[in-house]
Amino acid sequence: MNWSQILWITLIGFLVVVLTLVLLIFIIKLFGVVFAAKHKQKVAQKSATKGEDAPAEVALPGMVTTEEVAAIAMAIRLAAGEDHDRESEVLTIQTIKRAYSPWNSKIHGLTRLPERK
Repeated sequence: MNWSQILWITLIGFLVVVLTLVLLIFIIKLFGVVFAAKHKQKVAQKSATKGEDAPAEVALPGMVTTEEVAAIAMAIRLAAGEDHDRESEVLTIQTIKRAYSPWNSKIHGLTRLPERK
């Protein structure tokens, strides 16, 4: 094989991968548009059956409302704030005497060279 063939095969492979990724991006965006349209239709049908003009927000079964999300976020924030006590701003440095332990010693992992006679 010569270099021109290698470069063409590399270029074609690169282009196939890039074009496939671009195609996947468009497919995913299309799914988003389709599902958003279906969601809007469901919301419109529910508001039409209830006789409302245009609800600001429709809570479907199993969905959490914005008020519930705000209450949960505030509870988490308050609970996280209680974890920290007021610390005294005095720095203490204590030395700890550690006994020698051969578990981390590198000298025990080395093997002795054999003696030549």
